[in-house]
Amino acid sequence: MPTPTGHAFLSPSSAHRWLACTAAPHFEADFPDGTSSFAEEGTLAHSVCELYGRKRFTIMSKRKFEGELKKLKAKPHYDDEMLRTAERYVEVLNEEAVGLDGTVSPYVAFEVSVDLTAWVPDGKGQLDNTIIGGDTLFINDYKHGKGVRVSAKDNPQMRLYALGALAMYRPIFGDQIKKVCMTIIQPRLSDEPDRETLTVEELRAWGESIKPLALEAYTGPGKFSPGEHCRFCKGKAQCRARAEQNTALAEFAGCVPAGKPDAHAEIGDPTARRVLGLPPLLSDDEVGELLERGAQLVDWYNDLKAYAMQAILDGKSVAGWKVVAGRSNRTLTNTDAAIEAMIGAGYDRALLVEEKPLTITGYEKLMGKKQFEAVCGQFIEKPLGKPTLAPESDKREPYSTAASDFAGVGNG
Repeated sequence: MPTPTGHAFLSPSSAHRWLACTAAPHFEADFPDGTSSFAEEGTLAHSVCELYGRKRFTIMSKRKFEGELKKLKAKPHYDDEMLRTAERYVEVLNEEAVGLDGTVSPYVAFEVSVDLTAWVPDGKGQLDNTIIGGDTLFINDYKHGKGVRVSAKDNPQMRLYALGALAMYRPIFGDQIKKVCMTIIQPRLSDEPDRETLTVEELRAWGESIKPLALEAYTGPGKFSPGEHCRFCKGKAQCRARAEQNTALAEFAGCVPAGKPDAHAEIGDPTARRVLGLPPLLSDDEVGELLERGAQLVDWYNDLKAYAMQAILDGKSVAGWKVVAGRSNRTLTNTDAAIEAMIGAGYDRALLVEEKPLTITGYEKLMGKKQFEAVCGQFIEKPLGKPTLAPESDKREPYSTAASDFAGVGNG
């Protein structure tokens, strides 16, 4: 999908970071911009989505569509899966458009550039898609990633896009627009889109609330505030504020029992334990806080390792560390020739080659999720997974031991 010329200093896509850590923009400015195959793949997938969207909602000849699609298929990171994700993207847009009550066709636009300077200094952004119909302005954003599901709730990128679109279209549609529905479509992780709907008044109030933070982040130097938002920060491995936060776990040292196992662990009251001279135990609340901080500590340590390895590969020296060759597995330089050689030595081909079915994901990639469901849905079951610890913000339902007991039990 085409990107706007020049990147905004305070980009909407990084708003979750600079709103939480106003020092981030100036700090990151000292680090080089980078790209990755994942980013290039995502850009190409966006282009395929846009093409499918324009085919559905604008006048486009079959010849023009096939010509543009052929060019996209020739790109290095193209994969047929992009066709299926684009189809799902358009399905969501179509559901929104068809679901509108009114005799007038909805307004639909792709790749809409918006001005955000009323809220963010020099701010600008580019929306994947917007639909206007009835009393609602729809902001739709496609995400190609399949590592982490992106939520639309309290999403500053989507809200900034919505503010920019509202400012652009309100003079045309006037008070007709009463609410804004912001939708994230991430079909590689879920067929169901994620949405947040706000009234125009609620959206504008949020826009006013971030102005001081945006100004602080723009003018600098800002305040460092490490947290989960550090994930995509270019300087996360070398940030001193983040290092100080993650090396401050010593403040919990007094809570951790030392020495032999506690024979009186059933006495949980802190005062009683102190009177009896027993070692202090972590409370459940302290365990929860340590788990949260420990997860950030692991992320930080892994970022340090990644930075150190790349620094050494670049010819720098990191005291006490070096890069070595990891474990590798043997491979055949020519599998077909090797098999023929073994057959020539008297071994049966059936002993040398296994016939192995694809995984369910492989079948879905081959056929498409809907087609596979239609053909093989009766053969699919999804047993309850093993219990795993997750933060309260996780959208999954709490684990039920009762459900576990009856998992896989039929109705016969």
